Amino acid sequence: MIAASLFIVFGVMLAAGVPVGVGLGLAGAFSIWLASQSIMAMPTNVYAGIAKYPLIAIPMFVLVGCVFERTGVALRLVRFASALVGAGRGALASVSVMVAMVLGGITGSGPACAAAVGQVMTKSMAEDGYPRPFIASTVGAAAAIDILIPPSIAFIVYAVLVPGVSVPAIFAAGLIPGLLAGLCIIAAVVMISIVKDFGGKARRQEALAVWQTFREAIWGLLAPVLILGGMRVGLFTPTEAAVVAVFFGLFVGFFVYRTLSLRDVYEMLVEAGEISAVILIVVALATVFAWSTSTLGIVRPIADWVVGLGFGSAGTLVLLTLFLVVVGMFLDGISIFLIMLPVLLPIAAAFQWDLTWFGVVLTMMIAIGQFTPPMAVNLMVSCRIAGVPIESTIPWVAWLVLAMGAAAAAVMAVPDLALWLPRSMGL
Repeated sequence: MIAASLFIVFGVMLAAGVPVGVGLGLAGAFSIWLASQSIMAMPTNVYAGIAKYPLIAIPMFVLVGCVFERTGVALRLVRFASALVGAGRGALASVSVMVAMVLGGITGSGPACAAAVGQVMTKSMAEDGYPRPFIASTVGAAAAIDILIPPSIAFIVYAVLVPGVSVPAIFAAGLIPGLLAGLCIIAAVVMISIVKDFGGKARRQEALAVWQTFREAIWGLLAPVLILGGMRVGLFTPTEAAVVAVFFGLFVGFFVYRTLSLRDVYEMLVEAGEISAVILIVVALATVFAWSTSTLGIVRPIADWVVGLGFGSAGTLVLLTLFLVVVGMFLDGISIFLIMLPVLLPIAAAFQWDLTWFGVVLTMMIAIGQFTPPMAVNLMVSCRIAGVPIESTIPWVAWLVLAMGAAAAAVMAVPDLALWLPRSMGL
């Protein structure tokens, strides 16, 4: 009964509109109090939840996203991608996905990418004959790829929570699945555009030369190379890579593009501080929830029940992934990891799944949830920018969910799609 109260109280708070982090902390504290356990252990658990060195990378990567958003990197990447792809049906939709994939190697945050790409692409896509619900769907789905392509805040949290998984290893493991997901989304939006005759309608100016736009976009393209390459050769850790990326972005903004001012720096620091505070508060308070599940002995019975259903390794994996897609419609990836990993890890151990591969699969399911109505966080951002209600995107989102699902199914069926790169790099 006490165990059930943990989830009931949390569900009631979510339905009442209580912030996720607050709901997690209060539900955990209430259950511990009902069980007559030591409530005074809560402050220690809250502190222990964020007193981890790899988590320092989160505010830094958030700041990186803010810096590159203000420097005009996204606009220059759009121009370069447009020059490569050219005009025609589905061209600008493909550009949106490609730019989101590159920004994923800089920001690591889906909502931040949705905001950056949406602000740059919505007007031009609308002028080119794309309906606004389709634009919002494309941007929201493309931004979801960001939590797969390193650096990923969700991957950092997963590596911190799961013993034996390193940040560089899961970063490398997510790269090929992230690119595969992007290609599947591009294929879907191009097919829809061809069938529905989207794109190629606006009068175009003289095409920009590929070389000219490449020179303008090179600094943005170098950022993922700097971050991942520096970690690969051992120049810096993932946490240090985030700091290097911040200074690289500031250098580009002040001395290359000359689009930043000191006031911009202040505003970026405030914005990054607010976003990072929200993330870390959720992490800290979710530790109380996880601690209560351990103290009350909830985890093992649930894990044993799932394993005992008799679906086998493949059937259980499909069951878990479908469940995570549904949960991802309502919660962000970090919250899902913090809530569900205590239950999921014993199940993974029972079937001897590779935890790095398992983390990539879980993240792909969460990515699908980020652009699946009714509460998709990426879709909320892209719909607000496009000026359309979220329900209007359902006919288009359904096809993009299938496309991302196909990529996830491929990674589940062929684990080497995720594990080959970290193994070849010796991670």
